[in-house]
Amino acid sequence: MSKLFTPIDIRGETIRNRVFVSPMCQYSAEEKDGHPVSWHMVHLGSRAVGGAGLVMFEATSVTPEGRITPWDLGIWSDSHIDSYRPISEFITSHGATPAMQLAHAGRKASHDRPWSSSRPLGDDEGGWQVVGPSPLPFNTNEPTPRELTIEEIHQIRDAFGSAAERAVKAGIKVIELHLAHGYLGFEFLSPLSNQRTDMYGGSFDNRTRFPLEIVDAVRSSIPDSMPLFVRISSTEYMDEGWGIEDSVLFATQLKEHGVDLIDCSSGGNSPAQQVKPFPGYQVPFAAQIRSGANVLTGAVGLITDPHQSEEILLEEQADVILMGRELLRNPYWPLSAQQTLESEPTWANQYLRAAPPKPA
Repeated sequence: MSKLFTPIDIRGETIRNRVFVSPMCQYSAEEKDGHPVSWHMVHLGSRAVGGAGLVMFEATSVTPEGRITPWDLGIWSDSHIDSYRPISEFITSHGATPAMQLAHAGRKASHDRPWSSSRPLGDDEGGWQVVGPSPLPFNTNEPTPRELTIEEIHQIRDAFGSAAERAVKAGIKVIELHLAHGYLGFEFLSPLSNQRTDMYGGSFDNRTRFPLEIVDAVRSSIPDSMPLFVRISSTEYMDEGWGIEDSVLFATQLKEHGVDLIDCSSGGNSPAQQVKPFPGYQVPFAAQIRSGANVLTGAVGLITDPHQSEEILLEEQADVILMGRELLRNPYWPLSAQQTLESEPTWANQYLRAAPPKPA
């Protein structure tokens, strides 16, 4: 059996294979209230039927103000629980593990949908005041965030814990925290976006304080047997910014605080970043964090080929493969990949007539 399609045990959860559906924003929730709709059932359900081991809900905001757009998913109230449960149950019924990424967009919130304009929304367009660790805009054409007070920082921390409790009630089996891509968690980590002079800014330990408090709030709100992942930007590709050495040290702290897997992405905190993506360009980050912090890692970013995925795992550069755009193009990639790697895929009974012949 290929390594890619070998089950993996993380805490009390056995995940059927190592192809994980990366959280990908759909910007299709009910406007203003954050509830998933039929689109999410079909989008996520198709990837469970398609053979992925773990299927993750996109960045799901813990507060209304934490959404990237007014059409983002949310789980800031108990009314959301029943909206997610049928989708979680469908994913589970087809052998996959339902997961959810909890998020707060910070200074990158209150935008239009990408296929419309992606521009910041004004108050008269349904937008709102954005917040961040410091009053530093993401770009010159972006609004200046209001600096969070310590009380507000604690409120957001607690909102993550409450959201995690709701996710458990909604049938979610794995939680991921979004501390990457220039959203609120990463804004605190980076010295370029965090210029506070209190206990949440300045030194490395101060800049990691709020993200670690989020981890602690969530870890204490979910069952001990439930896996907890964190997505980080391994580097922000900026001089004087957050780098891979910081990520290794931070990953060591995360493991000590009960995080089970680091989802190793990169960038997103500055429009001036210099990066030239190529197939597997972020895999070395996963490898370095895996060995340096002795923690499970997920590789993500332009991983599209079954043999490429298998090699990453066999060379122990990562423990799982997270896929985004490739699974948007083909929800049934895992089934064909399993066939390519000379394993025997398990097709849904309804689709058996379409299954290719077994290799000789």
